Amino acid sequence: MRGYYFITDSALSRAGVLDDVSLAVKCGVGVVQYREKNASTKILFEEASRLREICRNAALIINDRIDIALAVSADGAHIGQDDMPLDEARRLLGKDKIIGVTVHNEDEARAAERLGADYLGISPVFATSTKKDAGASCGIELIKRIRSFSKLPLVAIGGINFDNAREVISAGADALCAISAVASSSDPAGAIRRFQKLFQLAPQLVPGI
Repeated sequence: MRGYYFITDSALSRAGVLDDVSLAVKCGVGVVQYREKNASTKILFEEASRLREICRNAALIINDRIDIALAVSADGAHIGQDDMPLDEARRLLGKDKIIGVTVHNEDEARAAERLGADYLGISPVFATSTKKDAGASCGIELIKRIRSFSKLPLVAIGGINFDNAREVISAGADALCAISAVASSSDPAGAIRRFQKLFQLAPQLVPGI
């Protein structure tokens, strides 16, 4: 897991979630998280089923809803601290599915790693308006501290833009998501590729990578 991590947001989307994901996959995005907090179960299932078809060359991760992930044979699920416990999600999904966990501090990161998470979503790194329940920003330093002990892929989420993305990568993030920076761009494909380019330059950003 490295590069741009795509999270859907129907509230900010100009073209619609399905077209957004199609574009992201064409741009080479390897992981797509389907996150729709307010849609009905029926809509979630129908849209996730379509995304399953679109994401032939990308991993499809379902946010929060283990039932939807199972129903559409998604590649995995992403859960927060108030969602289904990780061990139960693992029992339902099976050992071969990807499970990502949102963490806000080192204790949550250590617990998620101990319980078998496949990657950690560190959020929100900076203040964000795209996730109402995101909580207080944790800052770049938390990425560095978690990087110092965790071997898991780290996905940085929340308030990331072109001005601070290099700092996020230099701190040790393996992937990042910048929903507003992509959704608000007049050229979302160009925006995604620009973020991906930063990871290609990572050895120059952080000597030793």
